[in-house]
Amino acid sequence: MTDATRRQLIQGASLLAALPFASRLVLPGAALAQEANYPSRPVRIIVPFSPGGTTDLLARILAERLGAVLNGNFVVENRPGAGGNIGGEVVARAEPDGYTLLMTTIGTAAINYGLYGAQMPYKPQDLAAVSNLANVPNVIIVPANSPVRDLAGLVAKAKKDGVTFGSSGNGTSLHLTGELLHQQAGGDFIHVPYRGSGPMLTDAIAGRVDVAFDNLPSALGHIRDGRLRALAVTSPQRAPTLPDVPTVREAGFPALETFAWFGLQAPARTPRPIIDKLAGAMKTIVADPAARAKLAEQGAEPVGDTPEQFQAFIDAEIARWREVIRKGNIRVD
Repeated sequence: MTDATRRQLIQGASLLAALPFASRLVLPGAALAQEANYPSRPVRIIVPFSPGGTTDLLARILAERLGAVLNGNFVVENRPGAGGNIGGEVVARAEPDGYTLLMTTIGTAAINYGLYGAQMPYKPQDLAAVSNLANVPNVIIVPANSPVRDLAGLVAKAKKDGVTFGSSGNGTSLHLTGELLHQQAGGDFIHVPYRGSGPMLTDAIAGRVDVAFDNLPSALGHIRDGRLRALAVTSPQRAPTLPDVPTVREAGFPALETFAWFGLQAPARTPRPIIDKLAGAMKTIVADPAARAKLAEQGAEPVGDTPEQFQAFIDAEIARWREVIRKGNIRVD
């Protein structure tokens, strides 16, 4: 070994020893290789709700499509409980390497911060935005034999006699949509929470509540079969599946525009190249006609925005729903 070679080895060893221990575990070149080869092992998409719901169905569509676009294995794992907070915490505390992701919703990424307050097990800064996959409109429905024909008539009834309104649960986006109408229109709106959309729709059909708020996919079949009447959809545009039903803006309540939304978040400090790779894949997915058709089957409107756009949207939604919760003095029972 020459003196020059010996000096180079000593200098390299000294440089390595000077690095923090964590930095020595994965050298920059190795980290770049890991990011470039992502995903090199199965990726978990945590769904913070039970199987069979809208979040789960959309996550399975996304997992299949991400696997095809990124040539990897994306696996859905259901971790329900605490309004989505259990699954959200799993991802917030996971290794920030891109191999544990959250199928996030309006609840887990926005509403729950105002609803649970100090009880929230994670903070907004614990999660990084990837992309919003899709929006799902809500629909305002009444029993088929209800004398209420439109949103103005519902508000008039609330002011005269009061109305009961059903939702899929206390603190859900559907509950808060009803509360938002109450705050905007006045009158007497009495909330009747249910354990899920199914029992709520059963009681709405039977006339045991005056009005109900639901995600459009859940209620669509009952509307088409004539068991429920749709007063308005809460999306900015009319729903293609209900072209004759006006939007809330057309019905005179533009501030009621809202929707359920479903996207992807990762643990904070996930390398930006991985975030960008996932966001780019989602943009490819929502541009694909076959994927768009699958999303449309669930009543979902594809989005596919950038991480910056999705984060700005999340921040605005946190502020919006926190104010609705504060005004309504809404608490988790």
